[in-house]
Amino acid sequence: MIYPIVAYGDPILRKSTRFIEKEEMDLKKLTADMFETMYSANGVGLAAPQIGMNIRMFVVDGTPFSEKDDEDDDDEPDLSLVGFKKVFINPEVIEESGEEWAFEEGCLSIPGIRGDVYRLDTVKIRYRDADWNEFEEEYGGMAARIIQHEYDHLLGKLFVDYLPTLKKQFIKKKLTDISKGNVDADYRMRFPGRR
Repeated sequence: MIYPIVAYGDPILRKSTRFIEKEEMDLKKLTADMFETMYSANGVGLAAPQIGMNIRMFVVDGTPFSEKDDEDDDDEPDLSLVGFKKVFINPEVIEESGEEWAFEEGCLSIPGIRGDVYRLDTVKIRYRDADWNEFEEEYGGMAARIIQHEYDHLLGKLFVDYLPTLKKQFIKKKLTDISKGNVDADYRMRFPGRR
């Protein structure tokens, strides 16, 4: 099942999510649906609030970043992302460390807007998979960034929160337009005030 992506301005994107109880829902079905929704929107990550669910869960697949972009010969593929496809249920970031680095991020809930976000290059995270197995793992580079971006969604934070004040002022009208449904996206969206 492909869910519509919740657009910027919807209050659920600003709420802190709740932990999922074991056997509360069909996690395998929800995981499959979230991956299907993410792929249909050409994303590399999708958090539960982005499909209107206030639960601590997100999916990632970094494969697009592991493929070489033919248009840019200097752009080397990130081979560490080959096979980086996971679901994170009830994740808790234990530690973020390393050097800060910038990357131009975007978000399926905020189509057409991108901006440089500085994040630490290593993250240690504890989470469960769809079979309720618990893991504690450390990720670096682009994998860490994807995790940090999606984890922020579970805390009610968006990448635009990290942008400099001037950039925020520059995109303010675009954000308002998105919240009103005045945006072009090549996937289904759900806008605040509309059901």
